[in-house]
Amino acid sequence: MEVQDYKPRVCDKELSEQLEAAGAVLIEGAKWCGKTYTGRNAANSVLFMQDRDRSNMYKQMAATKPSLLLDGESPRLLDEWEEAPVLWDAVRFTVDMRGKMGQFILTGSAVPKEDKSLPENERRMHSGTGRIVPMRMRTMSLWESDESTGQVSLETLSDHPDNDLAALSNLTIERIAFSICRGGWPASIRLTERAALRTARNYVEDIINLDIHRVDGVEKNPLRVRKLLESLARNISTMTTNETIMADIRATDQTLSPNTYATYMMH
Repeated sequence: MEVQDYKPRVCDKELSEQLEAAGAVLIEGAKWCGKTYTGRNAANSVLFMQDRDRSNMYKQMAATKPSLLLDGESPRLLDEWEEAPVLWDAVRFTVDMRGKMGQFILTGSAVPKEDKSLPENERRMHSGTGRIVPMRMRTMSLWESDESTGQVSLETLSDHPDNDLAALSNLTIERIAFSICRGGWPASIRLTERAALRTARNYVEDIINLDIHRVDGVEKNPLRVRKLLESLARNISTMTTNETIMADIRATDQTLSPNTYATYMMH
């Protein structure tokens, strides 16, 4: 089910190889990094759990007979499967019964913990070990976004340090700076520079004001989250200590305690 205008990703090869070796593959990664598109490109049938026209029906089916949602040509993509956690066990069982590789692709931002508030038949009960293999997906590299020639790879430099490798970049310093600020979100690659930068800012705002609360259901101070992200950004690729980051936050928030800081860093 090839996706129109799909840009090949580094993980395409890994996904293909994992589907040959496992009954199901769970694609994990930050939201908007391209999990759904990559899964669709490799799948032969798709179930969109967040389709608002059908999501209630899908959840009812998952609660009564989840096998109906797994019926489709393999590999079958179950997008945002965590909307119905019982699908995890349904996939695991179906993989066992069919005894074949490459049956399912699951996409989601994280593997949810078992929710004790759900009816027992709707909880995820078993490990997917041996049936469901996780695969980490990241945002686009400059090679994937067609901004790097890919003539020199870190793998080659590491494996063959004595080789004489060299290449010229087509990017100016200004373009490299822009690409770093824009990020590797697939949907922003084709936008204008102004729109792409705005998209990156909106993404951060969503993390600060919405997403971080969803991790554990505990409200967090948006100003603290913002200061934490700013400090982490300033100190990226350094050996900065927790004390330094705490000092950054305390410059405008004297009430931050070590315990509170630890809970913010965990999420």
